[in-house]
Amino acid sequence: NHLDGGPVGIESLATSLGEERGPLEEVIEPYLIQQGYLHRTPRGRTLTPAGYKVVGLAGGSDDLFEAP
Repeated sequence: NHLDGGPVGIESLATSLGEERGPLEEVIEPYLIQQGYLHRTPRGRTLTPAGYKVVGLAGGSDDLFEAP
């Protein structure tokens, strides 16, 4: 949870997970998107409300522009 729930670039994500970029983009990310757990935006990757729920964290909103 050290990334504060904001959009995360693929390099930062790979580093924090100790994985290489290739497998993340080619295998893991498409699966998470298909399952509805991850959004890919121009600013980076974010968890969906379902993604927050599956990892047991509070957070996530269906409204991208909701005020904090």
